[in-house]
Amino acid sequence: MLSLSQLPQEVLEHVAYFAATGSPVGPPLDLPPLLRTCRNIYQRLSFEDNPLLYARIFTSKFDTRAPLRRLGSSISFPRTLANELRKRFTYLKLIRAGVGARVQHQSTEHDESSGRLRDLLWLAYLMMLENDGKNEQQLRAYANMETWLIDYWFDDMGASLASYRISRDQWPLEDENNSLAMWLLWFLVRQDSLPRSPTSCRALTSTLKLTALAANRYAICEPSWAEFTLESRATATNVTHFSETYFLVPPSLAPAAILAYFTFALWLLSRGATNVLPQAPSSLPLDSRESEDWDADWQRCVNLARPGTSLALSYAAGSLEGVWEGLFTYTDFDVYSSLLSGGLPPILRNCEVVQHRQTWRLREYHLPSSQESPNKIQRLELGDALRAFFPSGISLRELSESLEVCTPGIGEAVHYQRSSHTRTHEQSVGDIIIIGEGHSAWGQFNLYGRVRPLDGLLSLLKEYCGGHRGRWLYRGFLLGNNDGHLSGRWRDALSPSNVEGYEGCFVMSRRH
Repeated sequence: MLSLSQLPQEVLEHVAYFAATGSPVGPPLDLPPLLRTCRNIYQRLSFEDNPLLYARIFTSKFDTRAPLRRLGSSISFPRTLANELRKRFTYLKLIRAGVGARVQHQSTEHDESSGRLRDLLWLAYLMMLENDGKNEQQLRAYANMETWLIDYWFDDMGASLASYRISRDQWPLEDENNSLAMWLLWFLVRQDSLPRSPTSCRALTSTLKLTALAANRYAICEPSWAEFTLESRATATNVTHFSETYFLVPPSLAPAAILAYFTFALWLLSRGATNVLPQAPSSLPLDSRESEDWDADWQRCVNLARPGTSLALSYAAGSLEGVWEGLFTYTDFDVYSSLLSGGLPPILRNCEVVQHRQTWRLREYHLPSSQESPNKIQRLELGDALRAFFPSGISLRELSESLEVCTPGIGEAVHYQRSSHTRTHEQSVGDIIIIGEGHSAWGQFNLYGRVRPLDGLLSLLKEYCGGHRGRWLYRGFLLGNNDGHLSGRWRDALSPSNVEGYEGCFVMSRRH
């Protein structure tokens, strides 16, 4: 009878692989005892001498479709995947142990010397952008990151410092760590996992209300929504992913905070009685996850760090077509004026927030671009940001399958084509115009807007019919795709774009 050490290498590797992957969740705990049986087996199966084995274990426990699609085949080298396996379980063990979720000493500022927390949050965020089910299972079932995030944000000693700062009438910090952690809160936390004690509920609703509604403190995007071609550059950071260094711009805190406010805070305040609030990704079945829905969100982080990338990479063409339902909020005008005059958090925390339902029906039109000469298209000129970047006096006329665009002083009309419902990333698009209409408790309205090429920011002008309710500028992002949401803020269209105006927030979800 053969001993283990006498087995052929291929057979021994199969034994090791099945020992390591017997449980789909967590590190390969049954592998170390096998390695300790004798020196011969250790040398044949060790991490240093057999990276292919550990690469196979990685592909069994983590999702790889999105990294291959976005980063290329170089990430599939056995040594690269083996190193990523070791790195991930090192950080997942830290999350499981609660490391970094709470601070030892209260302070109003983050400790800038600690890079481990930053690396941990970036890893978890990128895992969720690459999630086809396995990544989320590791973060939720093994690392217990739901509990970590609730402690980070809403515990009195939480590392976000939100509760401590709010208790001192200071605004929650908006920095790289908190931005990533807010996105992870939206991605991973389920409504039935939310804290229910009076103190914790107060911390949750206060934190999310302030970060969602205080537009003068938490910008919807960087660079400013008032730029279309983005002469200024967002602040990029270097992130190591699959053993390579990438320069990425962290996602803005506000879009995720707005989604979390609608999904969690308003749900708690309504005691779950409303069915018009957006669903968190974690509420959907695990087998419904598709990493393609987050390709544009990944590319936004890349594009903002290197301006000049094509539109097709940062926005999935055709994604806005269809009917959308959701809510918009507003506060008393005098309350918001006090906020703009330097008011402290209690002004906003204690004010009433009014909600109204609204429905949009959107149609998307594209100006085709030649892949060989993308800069030679007759793109629509840029107008005022408060008019969703449309030039003054422009005429838009919808035909059966196209949009006729006429600009004063230019003799020939430009025709934009109705978007394809296939929504392929390969479609070459030079410019996007959105046309639509809708209704709310305030009445009927028309919508028209444009999509910013570099990051997919939607600027949409809302004009109420009859003129009694005025014009309002909506700015936001489509986050996710098939089951995604539009998240952003509206503001008055009278205040100059370089002046802080009267603002509220909105969320819209696709009607299926």
